Amino acid sequence: MKFKLALSEETLVHLIAALTAVMGIVNVLSAVTPSMKGRLQILETVLPFGVSTGGHLTSALAGFALLMLSVSLWRRKQLAWMLTLTVLAISIIVHLLKGLDYEEALLAFLLLSLLIYTRPQFHALSDRPSVRQGLQVALASLAFTLVYGLIGFYLLDRHYSVNFGFWDALRQTVLMFVESYSPSLKPVTGFGRYFADSIYTVGAVTMGYTLLMLLRPVLARRVATEAERVHAWEIVRAYGRTSQARIALFDDKLFFFSEGGSVISYVVENRVALVLGDPIGPAADVVASVETFKKFCSSNDWVPVFYQVQPDYLGQYQAAKFDCITIGHEAIVDLEKFTLDGSENKTLRNSYNKMVKMEYRYDVLQPPYSARMLRELNSISEEWLTTRGLSEMRFSLGWFDEAYLNTCPILLVRDKEGFIEAFANLMTEFQANEVAVDLMRYRHITESGLMDFLFVSLFQWAREQGFAAFNLGLSAFSGVGEKTNDPAVERTLHYIYRNVNRFYNFRGLHSFKEKFHPIWSPRFMVYPGPVNLPVASAALLRANLGGSLFSMNHRG
Repeated sequence: MKFKLALSEETLVHLIAALTAVMGIVNVLSAVTPSMKGRLQILETVLPFGVSTGGHLTSALAGFALLMLSVSLWRRKQLAWMLTLTVLAISIIVHLLKGLDYEEALLAFLLLSLLIYTRPQFHALSDRPSVRQGLQVALASLAFTLVYGLIGFYLLDRHYSVNFGFWDALRQTVLMFVESYSPSLKPVTGFGRYFADSIYTVGAVTMGYTLLMLLRPVLARRVATEAERVHAWEIVRAYGRTSQARIALFDDKLFFFSEGGSVISYVVENRVALVLGDPIGPAADVVASVETFKKFCSSNDWVPVFYQVQPDYLGQYQAAKFDCITIGHEAIVDLEKFTLDGSENKTLRNSYNKMVKMEYRYDVLQPPYSARMLRELNSISEEWLTTRGLSEMRFSLGWFDEAYLNTCPILLVRDKEGFIEAFANLMTEFQANEVAVDLMRYRHITESGLMDFLFVSLFQWAREQGFAAFNLGLSAFSGVGEKTNDPAVERTLHYIYRNVNRFYNFRGLHSFKEKFHPIWSPRFMVYPGPVNLPVASAALLRANLGGSLFSMNHRG
């Protein structure tokens, strides 16, 4: 009990996983090391049959299995705990039978005892359909191998020094498949060796695949119910204060509701539960909601990651043992202070006045919209994406969807003939006196200065509507890792920001927003430890590219 209290639960689990990996290596080394002659002689006087060769093979397979299981034990997998106990029990017997290796057997026994003692720490579930599939494959493979070996050994007598009858062929196949021992199997041709090796290969591949399926994280196969969407809407309307609040309600999201009245909006990519923004709900419930969501993820073998977190609750995340990195800054324009006057705004002012002289104008329309207008906007959107070689981004951004657009005001920029040249949809931030822009699309061939005109028009309209601020969205990687004492990962992001413009013009986008003199507010990604940063980054990339989308055509 003193040992358990001296270590945190997480440290103890990781220690057990590491010891399991070490035991796996011990098994493999024991398998390739000859047994001691003195001990073998003792065995031969006790046991009437030879098990040394088969014991070495079984030890090697057990070592391979323990190495695979150690990864899942690190993740607290319940099924991995049970399988590890089974493999360790087999290892104890095998080590004693293959050469009285009591040292290895003792190590396996001690580790088995420690696992039993720490049983409550291993609670992460596996994906039930995958478990069924793995077991079905294992059974099918066993049946196939029995038939395959039976027919092969029965018909291929000339390739072996032993003539196999029907029952002898069946017995030989079973013994090879379970890797217990291999008596009298002496191939006399190359094909005979190939056939025997193919049975070993089937056994090893089947075992590996079965373990992968048995230990697979819970897959997020379901979608949010209509009742969950209605409940999420109610919470977001009451407590939403950011540009992510509306996007958190999109149909690609699942919802986690805390007992304190908060909602966490997330998607699952591989085994990462990727949350958009902070929990939405009462400020007093942030800590509790983060902790309960973390436990929820742990039970499903997911890694919780929060993306575009605001600075307000960083201390609470760190108290919950999360790490954080700065991922960029959000540009927020103070509408009361925004002006086109002054020498610093000369270029912007000239660009805007040029469009006005060319009789460009803007309209802000409210839903619902006609099917004809939406078709025209879709045409502009498709043209905008095609000319840039892009596909719609997801997760942290909206995408063109008629049902979604029919919930938002839309600003249209028209030329002097009245044709639509560009559009942008607007999102209010519920409890914050702020409005944000989501989609911004324009035709391929248009007048220079069109986007300046669009944004100045947006600011003018928002100010007329009584909004205090306009959110221009995240400028990814801007202001990140610029100091020599910043974390190495943030300095890497700074290198990307400065040098990788081939695929995405980060610096150009930042410069465009900078001309409106916004207030830059930092945003963060929060994740559980440096070891999970690579998988979190990969999940974020996949989610933004639409990797977890469900086949739906509308938003709630």
